[in-house]
Amino acid sequence: MSASSYPAGINNLVLRNVPLFQTNPGKVFWVDNADILFDQGTELAGVDQAGGGTFQKPFRTWNFAITQCVASRGDIIIIKPGYTQTITLATEIVLNIAGVTTIGLGAGSMRPTITFGAAAANIPITAANMAVKNILHVNNFADVASNYTATGTATPTDFCLEGNEFRDTSSILNALAVVTGNATANSMDGLTFVGNRVSSLGTTAATTAISILEDANRVTVNDNFGTWAVLNDTPALMSMSTFDLLDLQVSGNIVYRPNTDTSGGGILIEGTTTASTGMVTDNKVHCLDTAGILLITTGSKLGFTENYVCGLADASGFLLPAADTDA
Repeated sequence: MSASSYPAGINNLVLRNVPLFQTNPGKVFWVDNADILFDQGTELAGVDQAGGGTFQKPFRTWNFAITQCVASRGDIIIIKPGYTQTITLATEIVLNIAGVTTIGLGAGSMRPTITFGAAAANIPITAANMAVKNILHVNNFADVASNYTATGTATPTDFCLEGNEFRDTSSILNALAVVTGNATANSMDGLTFVGNRVSSLGTTAATTAISILEDANRVTVNDNFGTWAVLNDTPALMSMSTFDLLDLQVSGNIVYRPNTDTSGGGILIEGTTTASTGMVTDNKVHCLDTAGILLITTGSKLGFTENYVCGLADASGFLLPAADTDA
């Protein structure tokens, strides 16, 4: 049976339930670093050399595949099941070619797996319109600063993480953040964090999935599931600090963080801005603050509807903030 690298592009293809909705004008590159047994014998792992990247002759590393892409052409990188890579620096995988989507194939432990083996290990994002889907990220070092980082003054707008998993190894081998922005205004415009799973075990320093460090527009944080260890006064999902987020959507997330105090930062979102716009709706949150649970520090100007919080163990949730009585 012959295989194709789809040189003419892709139209209406679904890869392991991940649809590619639009006609793809770019190239498709395959990546694999494990030996694969076929009926005809064993195919050796990929090789990083120009001219490869096909299904039968894949590249060996994700980063080399990125270097072969062309900015804004719409290239797609497909990483085969069983791919593994441990990074200890911020230079081993760099998302610096605009418009590239990376899709991991496989389920469970067969998903492509990136292990973070040093505090400074991270994947810099410096280009716009990049997406990463169905990758397992494992944190195996104390206080890994962030899995993905907008570095320097880069403007990696419209960055998308969809259907990934972020997993700590233990309470002391963990990440502090999944995505961290930079101090450049609007560099995180269009950030999309959708359908991901976070297993955060860290107890030695503040842990929050998304850290926004400047004003941003059109941030979407929807349909994620996460569990976090107890760190009082620390939000689980997002920190927006003093910065304004316009057109923000935070919807359908399920968050478990059994903090007993939420007064200093909310349990879902932290921020002291008074000029943000958008909706926080249909989220379900568990914590153990029985005194006065906060989803977010007050004064954000965001709209809240149908958010439910469970403030006791083994108890159903209640609507928070309370229902509007002005109607």
